[in-house]
Amino acid sequence: MLAIDRGRYGSDTVSTHALMRAGVLQLSRWGVLGEIKAAGTPVIRSTSFHYDDEVVEVQIKPQNDVDGLYAPRRSVIDRVLVDAARKAGAEIVFDTQLVDLVRAGNDRVCGVRLRDGHERERHVSAELVIGADGVRSTVARLVSAGCYRTGRHATGVIFTYWSDTGFDGYHWYYRTGVSAGAIPTNGGLTCIFASVPQNRFHEALRLGAEAGYRQVLRECGSDLAAIVERSQRVEKYRGFAGEVGFFRQSFGPGWALVGDAGYFKDPLTAHGITDALIDSELLAQAAAAGTEIALAGYQAARDKLAAGLFEVTDAVASFEWDLPEVQRLHRALSDEMKKESLQVIQFDSPLDQRAATETHTS
Repeated sequence: MLAIDRGRYGSDTVSTHALMRAGVLQLSRWGVLGEIKAAGTPVIRSTSFHYDDEVVEVQIKPQNDVDGLYAPRRSVIDRVLVDAARKAGAEIVFDTQLVDLVRAGNDRVCGVRLRDGHERERHVSAELVIGADGVRSTVARLVSAGCYRTGRHATGVIFTYWSDTGFDGYHWYYRTGVSAGAIPTNGGLTCIFASVPQNRFHEALRLGAEAGYRQVLRECGSDLAAIVERSQRVEKYRGFAGEVGFFRQSFGPGWALVGDAGYFKDPLTAHGITDALIDSELLAQAAAAGTEIALAGYQAARDKLAAGLFEVTDAVASFEWDLPEVQRLHRALSDEMKKESLQVIQFDSPLDQRAATETHTS
């Protein structure tokens, strides 16, 4: 197995960081959760929802050999996963990008053309080419993978990292028209984000990243704004203008898509990494089977698991709710996440071949 990455080993990237229980379970199942802990990633034992002046705190109880939740920096979790893949025999190449796909006479993808940081190109043959290359996936573009389901809403977000905040759990803030979150991560830092409807994002930026960010935090709750005022910012502000969610066709002759390349939903519910870990396991099972029906089964299983989360997240991202309604949406989100955790626990079961056959022939 060969994996390529445009970035450098251990580099950082834009991320929501927060892992939900199913994501932590998956890391435990792969045997890498110990390394995440050893990197100093703080354990999260509570998550608090702030609805105006009402606070709903949920304790994260130890379950299935998992003692809590974790929110590692991407520079931590990516490195841990790369090291584990190498130990398992994979070759990982950095500072390298995909130039094009190679196809056989029957148009089946059978390899790739790569270019490294020194502008050297090479051809690599492959039985299966997997695009794990994000929302604007090059692989998806080259195979013309179409979207068959899309969301309606998107949020924009500005975030940065603060030291000495005193947070020891996840904190999510909701008021009419705005949202924010505080996520403790590595190095004693807390990622604090401010989120608004996409159509307001550029208006917030016109104030300047810092001014727009602080304005949203003030609207979300005086305690969060006050915490930021007394803490120290340690990194620059970063922004994401938003992207409407989608499901893409995620398999074809000699190729497949995984993670945000195949299925993306708004980051407001902080579920992207958990999705990617679960989808990777589903795709690995299908790739090991080595059949088109198995790949169809991967997509069917992913969609069945993701559909409820997708709809709830799109509704939250609409900002077309009052506080009682967003609380109802969060309860629905919790129900969907329980289904995810059950899926991870049952991962040793085979894919639903009947669903795979029906999807493949429809």
